[in-house]
Amino acid sequence: MGLTVKMIAHTTQAERVVAAAAKLCYSASPVAELFDGLDDDRIGGYLAKLRDSGHVSPFEHAGFTFAVEGVSRVTTHQLVRHRIASFSQQSQRYAAMKGIGCVVPPEISRSDEVARIFGESAAAARAAYEKLSALGVPREDARFILPHGLETAIIVTMNARELLHFFGLRLCRRAQWEIRDVARMMLSLAAAEAPRLFGEAGPSCVRGACGERDSCGKPYKNMEEVLKDK
Repeated sequence: MGLTVKMIAHTTQAERVVAAAAKLCYSASPVAELFDGLDDDRIGGYLAKLRDSGHVSPFEHAGFTFAVEGVSRVTTHQLVRHRIASFSQQSQRYAAMKGIGCVVPPEISRSDEVARIFGESAAAARAAYEKLSALGVPREDARFILPHGLETAIIVTMNARELLHFFGLRLCRRAQWEIRDVARMMLSLAAAEAPRLFGEAGPSCVRGACGERDSCGKPYKNMEEVLKDK
């Protein structure tokens, strides 16, 4: 199938909503007038002020929902560790896994012999699952034989603040390759929808010093470089 990421919902006028929340914090404007005068320049000014001051809680008022498909459970196990988010994942307990593909890591594909061993093992696990199911073993038990690399689908909802945190961690060169691919695709979609919210998203090296204990030694220059990297 291959990895696909789609944005299926988001807060309408997300940047304006965040700016209105910031305006409420920094001015005496009544709620009924929060959107008055919020042109592009003022929205940009409020968002910059929030970032520069570290006052990022207003970013939580903007939410984004993504549908991720063709990703392995290796990566969704990492994804769901981001606690300030909502997830709905395809269930191996209720959905039959017959015919579902397995994600093949790039390193596996570099060697014909390694790829053969990997493919044969994955096929054997899927065949065993189908035999167990045919023998009446419940799906919730037969699934124990399935590989971690089996493809799955998941719906992910995060607010803009958590997305910035997610991008900061998972777009680092030291992050695992598949979740980097997911994060890169999510950032591309989010930045297209709300460029002023996510224009400085990415690992800490995009904005200055590396935040990792052990640096990779290859800092990104800007977000464009992050999005093009593989």
